Amino acid sequence: MASDSIAVVELDRCQPDRCNYECANYCPPNRTGKECITLRGDAAEEGEIEGTPDQIKISEEICLGETCGICVEKCPFDAIEIINLPQELTEDPVHRYGENAFSLYGLPVPVDGQVTGLLGPNGIGKSTAVRILAGEMTPNLGNYGEEPSWETVLDAYRGTELQEYIEGVRDGEVSVARKPQYVDRIPDQFDGTTSDLLERTDERGALDEIVERLSIAPVIDQGIDDLSGGELQRVAIAACLARDADFYFLDEITPYLDIGQRVTVARLLRELVEEHDEKSMLVVEHDLAILDLLCDNLHVAYGEPGAFGVITDPKSVRKGINEYLSGYLDNENMRIRPEAIEFEEHAPRAVAHRDLLATYPAMEKSYGEDAFSLSVEGGEIRENEVLGIVGPNGIGKSTFAKLLAGRIEPDGGESDLDLEIAYKPQYVEVDQPMRVDVFLSSITDRFGSSHWNTEISQPLQLGRIMEQNLTDLSGGERQRVAIAACLSKTADVYLLDEPSAHLDVEQRVLATRAIRRHAERTDATVLVIDHDIYMIDLLADRLLVFEGEPAERGRASQPQEMREGMNAFLSELDVTFRRDERTSRPRINKPDSQLDREQKRQGEYYYAP
Repeated sequence: MASDSIAVVELDRCQPDRCNYECANYCPPNRTGKECITLRGDAAEEGEIEGTPDQIKISEEICLGETCGICVEKCPFDAIEIINLPQELTEDPVHRYGENAFSLYGLPVPVDGQVTGLLGPNGIGKSTAVRILAGEMTPNLGNYGEEPSWETVLDAYRGTELQEYIEGVRDGEVSVARKPQYVDRIPDQFDGTTSDLLERTDERGALDEIVERLSIAPVIDQGIDDLSGGELQRVAIAACLARDADFYFLDEITPYLDIGQRVTVARLLRELVEEHDEKSMLVVEHDLAILDLLCDNLHVAYGEPGAFGVITDPKSVRKGINEYLSGYLDNENMRIRPEAIEFEEHAPRAVAHRDLLATYPAMEKSYGEDAFSLSVEGGEIRENEVLGIVGPNGIGKSTFAKLLAGRIEPDGGESDLDLEIAYKPQYVEVDQPMRVDVFLSSITDRFGSSHWNTEISQPLQLGRIMEQNLTDLSGGERQRVAIAACLSKTADVYLLDEPSAHLDVEQRVLATRAIRRHAERTDATVLVIDHDIYMIDLLADRLLVFEGEPAERGRASQPQEMREGMNAFLSELDVTFRRDERTSRPRINKPDSQLDREQKRQGEYYYAP
């Protein structure tokens, strides 16, 4: 194989008991007597596969590379990838997990007194990079057959920006505090109250202030098992920041948090590194607006998820995000996406001329005395519009969605709109061991058609999970299947509650595009509840704003034009946005900056006119 190619075999997809080793039998080198594709247990003899149904391995020295690709086409389970590495990638891997396994190239560089961001898709090696920086694993520099040593690693990085940091890791002088990615797993690992968990982390004497800033006090005496996703996220962040560490790593700080909570967390992280210039921080995040607000510099990760990942040298945050959105990395001379992600130059989109689809009445919903209550003003939904729904957590957005969808009945008013409504709930629960393709084909007879594949399956990246059971899917995979199930139905209104949850940036962009294209091509009306400003900005024509006191009372105003609605919403958060001069993407102004103060004086929180 060419030195710039790798062969990857996904062992969880390789099913030799269900095939006839077509990959090996049709492999040109194998057919000439060479041992290119062999068994991990029994070797191929005289070009023929014999023995028990063992999984295969591929010799990268013999393989003809991507120009051949016959094994990739012949494998019935899509278990093989032959990939040409970028020509600009001249260095050896930082770590490879084994023969025909994932390879990571490059590492982020922690900088004292700064927040470093890491932006890239899931499955690209970000967690591997962090485990190396935390000293939890020694990288093998691609030599997976040898026992790795920190001395060898130090020699490889001598004279680079990482030399001093790696010396500290080798000598055990770097202390690390980590916030895990999946906070919903915390109750499985800890049994006790919130205070029990947090008190053991208070190494800086700052816990009380952190608890107050993150509004954790109301749940401080509750059991960890009783916390919501948003509460668990804030508790996990507090536990990380309360420690006295040299290196703080936070993996996804925004899931389950509303926009106000996200901004609060970003400000808290910035204050920590600004007040302690000897500390460094690395944040993996998919909310681009928060990443932009929070970080001092940014590494972009790209590659092929599950096969190889490349972490670029540090870039300015603005340059890194803009290059990511454009799909082209300048310094690396690398195209990572065929199309650029474009934002409209002006946020408001006129929908007043569109015909009226339905009018919903004023409604009330209470969950009992001294419990949460929601008041909804009557409003109008127009044909072929995307209506964004925003507001804090616990303010009644999901209750409103369930009222419209007929899942619950209001206490006052009528919620029946006499419309067909396709509804994707906030929390995607799966309790049936059904394959994805069987599940989706039961929803629509268009399943598998070229139009359905182009408009739904491909943008939601469903191809590689079609044969998996719903119960075996990750959170992000379940989310994409749920979006596909919603959009596959025939309906007048498509109502999606938090479609961005658990999706990485690329997946959010693709899902946003699929939802928008579906609305435009079917003349359908879409209602989207989400906390991701990028998704709302790309999708919404108008805005429905919720306000009130979370967990106590909520109020929904009538739908408003985007500028009017976002000004009302953002003014409550004391946050202003501007458009990036190059890409027109939304950017949060630095607090108390000249532009922030000027826009607040003008009352223009959602971009200066």
